[in-house]
This record gives sequence, structure tokens and C-alpha cells, in this order.
Amino acid sequence: MLKSIENERFEKLKPNESPLTKAEYDFCQFIDCDFSQANFRDFVFSECTFTNCNLSNANISNCAFKDVSFVNCKALGLQFAHCNTFLFEVNFKSCILNHSSFYKLNLKKTSFENCTIEETDFVETNLTEAVFKNSNLAGAIFENSNLEKADFRTAHNFRINPSTNRMTKALFASDNLTGLLSDFKIIIK
Repeated sequence: MLKSIENERFEKLKPNESPLTKAEYDFCQFIDCDFSQANFRDFVFSECTFTNCNLSNANISNCAFKDVSFVNCKALGLQFAHCNTFLFEVNFKSCILNHSSFYKLNLKKTSFENCTIEETDFVETNLTEAVFKNSNLAGAIFENSNLEKADFRTAHNFRINPSTNRMTKALFASDNLTGLLSDFKIIIK
């Protein structure tokens, strides 16, 4: 049984100076913390917010993120696919998520607002009703993904093959369709 920590505010934590102990964190705030390469294996975060944090290359194996928000965070190379999937729910605003993996996760209704999500793995991911507002998806991989009712209207640099993804009622702007047609070798002028 993990120790429970509730309603705490953690600020400016640095690697190896004051690491978090393995626990269940409920309704906690993490502000301006450097968790790069931290070990969050088997940690539980419920209804927490990470703001201005660096989580790049952290070990999040079997880590539980239950209704967790990331705001203005750097999260390079995070393997969300290795997280505990029970009640997994995350949202991102103004984050850098390059080289991360959401392979086979359920991200239904997840919001990615003003994010950079380059070279990120969304293979076999459920992104039903997800929103990619003003987000850069250069090199992101969508294959056998469920994109039904997902909102890509203000997303850019995406490349999605409609024949290898479920896309019923997905939303796209009429001036931003090249990312849907590039696999078909169609010239758009």
C-alpha cells in the first residue's frame, strides 16, 4: 500500500536534491520542478497538475496518471504506453511532447492545446474526440488509430492516412488537407 499525500504544493524540486518518495499523490501541484530522468515507477498521481516542469526521459513505467494536467511542461521521450492504464486520463496545454509514445492507449477526449508533438507514436491509439488545438504534429505516427470525431482543425504538419485509420466525423479545416492526401501522391496547388 502506497503512502498517500494530499493537497500538497511542490515547487522547484531538482533531480537528486529532493526527490519525491514513491506514494499516491492526490490533488497536488508540481510547479517549476525538474523531474528529468526521474524514476516514477509505480507512483500514482490523481487529479494533479504539473506546471512549468521538465519530465523529459522520466521512467513512468506502471505510473498511474488519473485526471492529470500538464501545463507548459517539457516531456521529451516519455513512454506513456508503459503507464498503468487503469483510469488513465491526461491533458496537455503548451507542452513539448516530442519523441513520446502513446501506443495503444485510450486517449478519448484528451486535449492537446498549443503543443509540440513531433515524432510521437499514436499507433493503435484511441483518440476519439481528442482535440489537437494549434498543435504541431510533424512526424507524429498515426496508424490503425481511432480518430473518430477528433478535432484537427487548427493542428498543423500532420500526416494521416485515412485508409489506415478510423476517421468517421473527424474534423479538419478545408485549407489544411494536404496532411490527409500526401500518402496518395496527389498534387495540391
